[in-house]
Amino acid sequence: MKNLKNYILLAILSITFIACENDDIPVANNIVLAFNNTFKGTTIVLGTDAATATVNTSEAGQTHYFSELKYVISNIRLINTDGIEIPYNINNLDNGATVVDHSKSVTLQYVLNEIPTAEYTQIKFGLGVKSELNTLDQVSFPNFYALAGANDTEMMWEWGTGYRFTKIEGFYDVDDKELSIHTGSTIDGTQGDESTYVPGVDAYRDITLNLPTNAIVGSNAPLININVDFDKLLSGDNEVITLSSGTAMPNNATPNIHTAVQMTRFVDNIGGNGTSNVTGMFSITSVEN
Repeated sequence: MKNLKNYILLAILSITFIACENDDIPVANNIVLAFNNTFKGTTIVLGTDAATATVNTSEAGQTHYFSELKYVISNIRLINTDGIEIPYNINNLDNGATVVDHSKSVTLQYVLNEIPTAEYTQIKFGLGVKSELNTLDQVSFPNFYALAGANDTEMMWEWGTGYRFTKIEGFYDVDDKELSIHTGSTIDGTQGDESTYVPGVDAYRDITLNLPTNAIVGSNAPLININVDFDKLLSGDNEVITLSSGTAMPNNATPNIHTAVQMTRFVDNIGGNGTSNVTGMFSITSVEN
């Protein structure tokens, strides 16, 4: 009888100990997304001349380097081990979108707050802003509007109602011709007459990345390291692009004529074509739990 009482007491203590351990695990914690912008694994250094900037050579043999590098990340979702998709403020640009600006180190890490405790195997996010939110809405999303429109960011499209999704400035070829590639969804119609506007090219791309190691949210806040390889801008899975100076729009050196059709070539390289390629220039290098 004494031994039985001891076993019962031990079982109660074990259950209590396990319960206490579970109480120590928070119901939610953060995940940090760390973006490393590279040319084939080498972190990019911005500059206005080839002596100071990181110079890359495309598959077509063309040298190029960047003086400005920015892009929008939004519509973030995490997939847990049960295959359930956990959305992160997907309809709120103030709390669920960011402008990654390579010149500002603080923007290279984006914190996802209050992610439910679980193990996650996959992450999805948008390069750009999905169509239903892609309006310059200062009232609904004042923080993102201010972030995108700041003088040193300028991620608002030249005309229409939406945001730029990427903004890349730099130089190419041995004679340092100017490079200017801006992407974003377009509208068709008569400029200045909103009554004629209809959707044009959709430059938003949905990125899907498998995690090499499960991100375990619980007592710790995982760090997901994301490599963003801008070598794919010209040497993408979609096509190899050779830059050339424009004639119809001389202030936009690249592409030849800054049309939506030309722009889509760059978008498909860096964001994927949405069917056979859903990773674009993004890949996961590691998960730190």
